[in-house]
Order: sequence, then structure tokens, then C-alpha cells
Amino acid sequence: MELQISTTSTSTSTSNAFLLYVSAAVFAVVWYALFSRWRHNRVSPPLPPGPTGLPLVGSLPFVDLELHSYLGRLARTYGPIYLIKIGQMVGVVITSPALAREVLRDHDNTMANHEPLATAKVITYGGNDIVWAPNGPTWRMLRRVCVHEVLSPMSLDAVYHLRRREVRAAVGELYANAAAAKAAAVVDVGPMVLQTILNVLMGMLWGATIEEEERAHIGREFREVIEEIVEQLGQPNIGDFFPALVRFDLQGLQAKMGKLLDRFDVMFTSIIDRKKKMEAAAAAAGKKEAAAGKDFLHFLLKLEAEGGDSKAPFTMTHVKALLVDMVLGGSDTTANTIEWAMAETIANPEIMRRVQEELDQVVGKGNVLEESHMTKLHYLGAVVKEVLRLHPPFPILVPHTPSSPCVVGGYTVPQGSRVIFNAWAIHRDPSIWEDPLVFKPERFLDTGNGGIEFNGKDFSYLPFGSGRRICAGIPLAERMTTLLLGSLLHSFDWKVPEGTKLDLSEKFGIVLKMTKPLVAIPTPRLPNPEQYAQT
Repeated sequence: MELQISTTSTSTSTSNAFLLYVSAAVFAVVWYALFSRWRHNRVSPPLPPGPTGLPLVGSLPFVDLELHSYLGRLARTYGPIYLIKIGQMVGVVITSPALAREVLRDHDNTMANHEPLATAKVITYGGNDIVWAPNGPTWRMLRRVCVHEVLSPMSLDAVYHLRRREVRAAVGELYANAAAAKAAAVVDVGPMVLQTILNVLMGMLWGATIEEEERAHIGREFREVIEEIVEQLGQPNIGDFFPALVRFDLQGLQAKMGKLLDRFDVMFTSIIDRKKKMEAAAAAAGKKEAAAGKDFLHFLLKLEAEGGDSKAPFTMTHVKALLVDMVLGGSDTTANTIEWAMAETIANPEIMRRVQEELDQVVGKGNVLEESHMTKLHYLGAVVKEVLRLHPPFPILVPHTPSSPCVVGGYTVPQGSRVIFNAWAIHRDPSIWEDPLVFKPERFLDTGNGGIEFNGKDFSYLPFGSGRRICAGIPLAERMTTLLLGSLLHSFDWKVPEGTKLDLSEKFGIVLKMTKPLVAIPTPRLPNPEQYAQT
């Protein structure tokens, strides 16, 4: 009995000692964690404020599908920089020019990466394009190729005849339809403009590789695929908020985008094969120089054959990814801007009248609008700038991903987060813009605002972004928008069909669309419309 009592006492003492040691260890760990956090908060600025959200899902259940306006409302509560968790995605939202300047100028190198959306990665051959490639030698090479070979002033001047031909053909077709129609000819503006821009791009990219009789069919197929791609890119994808779920493709969005890529790839492969055969035949006949031409695809294939350089290999995947960039990025956004501009001028007849008066004075009713007139068309230029302010093509700019933590506005921006610029909210900020919701081109004729351009140097106006990742296609977009919009307004008066109400409401997506596409009636206003048939 005495031995049993002694053993029990010893066991109890051992258990108590063990519990004491465990408690002390737990206390030490907790104390160290709290001390480390306290010390970190003293040394590093805090995270930005923002909505608390729910465990695991964050603010995902509360996010409005009209994301640009939803994020704008949150800014009124939390300020010009705030943090929002959507699933596992940490977003830092910027809605002021001063903070945009900090990110895009002061921290440009740190913020120079883009993390691709799951569907965007699919359609760009794994993110091997200008938009999504990580900052580094490959991205610099891709941008250099586009900027110097297809988007430089000299390159764009060399293919002016393509823009001129296609714009005149589009206007001539509108005149022919108006003359043939017994009733008023109704035009679905968006598809008409998109097709015209695609015709220009196809001429720039691969020239005479496609024969004339095939061009219309291929152009229509490209347009159909582009419209579907833009629609898919605007769909919320659960995999973007929970990266571990990307491989499961729960909504089937990546599979749908893969099918669209297959359609693109078939067309690209066919065009590339034809181009190679044409150049091989011309070279065999001793006409190598004539085969080279000036189109973009010739240069890309030449670069691919050389393999790029030691720092950045250049493969057929890069060739096709750049073609996606040019066809997709150079068409839909420009067409969308022109559609918005047409809608706003129809909604504001005095603005349409003023644009037409300027065109009549500079161009004349007996002449055709040329790009050489552009520098004198100040009011038309102001209309384009105002459209891009009120309806920026990308209301939410492509998010930047910091490669290391940095401080913006006194707050820590975590490494790997998504820095989101709400250009739509900045462009409508009443502390920056007078009457921000009013379509008023005159604001860009004022002494103060007249010098604002698309180059991203003024951080209150960011329709194409800023910094090293600014949109590479600005020069082409500016020329194409002004030439086609000016030609449509110079040649016709426009109105919506009788009994139809013009709807200027917005539909959020990767590109800011009109909720109800613009359908309008053109009435010829020039004395000699036949001049547009002279292509």
C-alpha cells in the first residue's frame, strides 16, 4: 500500500512538471509572436485600411459585379488607398493621382509585374505576350519588337494607305446602303467599326498573305472570336481568387477560352504557313526583297528563325502571342471607344454640330478627311480625350504585382498583392474634374487641361495606364480613333431610330461596354459621297 501511494505521488508530480513546461513553452511562443508583431508594426508601416470581410472568403460574397463602381464606393469609406481581400487574393486599390504617381513612377520597377488571370493566360499562350509576361529580358524584347517594328511613327506612316483605304471603304458602304434603302438605313455601330479596324490590322500584320476574296470571311471570323474572348475575360473566375482551384476549372471558363484559342491558332497557323511558302517561292525566284514586304509577320518570322538573343529566346509561341496582342488589343478597345464617342455626340447634338463645323472648316465638304488634318482638329481631339476620360476602355487598369514589399501613402503594400488602379473613379473625382459626370470636351481645350495627353504623365488621366507597362498601342489607337470617328461625323448626321431611347449606361467587363449596343441611322451630309467610293 505504501509503495502504491508513493508511485502515485511521483506520477502526479511528473505530470504537473510536464504541464508546467508545456505551459511555459506555449507562453514563450505566444509572447515571442506578439512581441515580433509589435516590433514589426513599430518598424514597418501598417497595412492599408479596408473592409474586414469574412474568414476564408474575405469580401467575395459582397463584391458587386459592376466592380469599377463598387470599388469607387469603398474608396469613399476607406480613402484613396485601401486593402480588400477577395478569397485569397489581396488587392490594394488606388484611387488618387498622388498615390498612382507613387506606384507608377516612384516604385515603377518594383511594381512592373502583372499576374495573369487564368483565362488571360490561356488565350495568350501561357502569358507569353506583352501584357502578361513578367518584367525582364523577354518582356523588354517583346515590347521593343512591337514598338519599333509596327507602332513607331515611321511604321505607322508607312501603312497609312491601309487605314485610309479601309475607312473610305466603310464610309462608302454606308453611303451605298443609305442610297439603296427605301427606309432609313439602321447601322449596328460597334460591329461595323470593329470590322473596319480588323481589316486595317490584318493588312498591317500580314499584308497580301491573304487574298482579297478571303479577307472578308477571315475578318468576320476574327471578329466573332474577339467578341467571345472579351466576353470570357470579363467573367469572374473563382480560380483567380483561390489559386489552388485554378487547375480544376470549376466554371469551365478556361476550357471555353482554350477552344477560342484553338480557333485563333488554326487561323494563325494557316496564315503563317502561307507566309512562309510565299517567301520561300519568292526567294527561289530571286525576289527575296519583294517577298519581304513591310508587314509585321515577316519581321516576326525572321526573328523567330534567328532565335532571338542569348538573354531572351524568341519562339513560335512568342510569334503567336504577339499576334493575339495586336489583333485583340488593337481592335476591341478602339472600336469600343468610337462607339462611346458616337453615342455621346448623338446624345449631345450641340457637340456633334461643333465637331462637324470644325471638320467643314479644316477638311471642307468637298474633301475627304486625311490624317494630315489631325493637328488642326482640336475640338475633335478634345472629344476623343473626353470619351476616354468618362468611359475609359479599361476602367480597372491591369493590376500590378509588387516583387517586394513597398510603402505607398504611408502604408505597406505586401509582396505578391494586386495593386488595382481604379481609373474610372479617378476620372470621375469631383476634386479633380469639374462636373465630372458631364460629357464636356471643352475641358480639354482649357489652358490647364489642353496639354493633357494619353502618355500617362498626368496621373489624373490614365486611360492607357502609365509607367513602363503603359499600353504600347497608343499611337495606333489615337490615329485610328480620330480618323474613323472624324470620317463618320464628317460624312453623316447621326440619330437613333424613331421611338428608341439612347442608353448610355455602362456594363463592366475587361473593357467598359455600353449596356445596350448603339444602333443609329446615318444621314448623308456631303455633296459628293462618291469620293468615298474611290478606294
